[in-house]
Amino acid sequence: MEQRMFGKPLINPVDLQRRIRKLGHQISQDYVGKDLVLVGLLKGAFAFYADLARAISIPLAVDFLVVTSGGSSTEGKKRVKMISDLTVDIAGRDVLLVEDIVDSGLTVKSLMNRLQARKPASLKICAMLDKPSRRKVDVKLDYVGFMIPNKYVIGFGLDYKNNYRNLPYLAVLDQLQNE
Repeated sequence: MEQRMFGKPLINPVDLQRRIRKLGHQISQDYVGKDLVLVGLLKGAFAFYADLARAISIPLAVDFLVVTSGGSSTEGKKRVKMISDLTVDIAGRDVLLVEDIVDSGLTVKSLMNRLQARKPASLKICAMLDKPSRRKVDVKLDYVGFMIPNKYVIGFGLDYKNNYRNLPYLAVLDQLQNE
């Protein structure tokens, strides 16, 4: 059965997997002998997170955060609401937060502040996609899969109205459909 294409292809499955393997290799080298906790941000990062975890060749613990973000407060910061928190203690451990996409930086900045308060030995960010043209706050991304233009991207965990997360590639959704 032929898979129907949605959106304008941006990054194909082969390039995605090739880059994830390289990231996994680099992370494996950087964290040798460390107590690594891989923290995935759901729902968007699920596909990237799973493939990245399998590409890392050293022992690691896995955990997840589920958050919603939206609106802005009077200080210009995005409100980030924790839906589901970590189940492991990260104090004294090396934490790598795995994000699907970093655009404004507001969500990841808020999460980094919250996680840093729990006193990890180290705290770094790995993002599948970086959209720096939309950045509103300065955040340091330690590992980046791909830099992308300011376009609405779907697939490989990213959605439009909770659809298209299952696509094995990343695509630009040029026309937002009324569903």
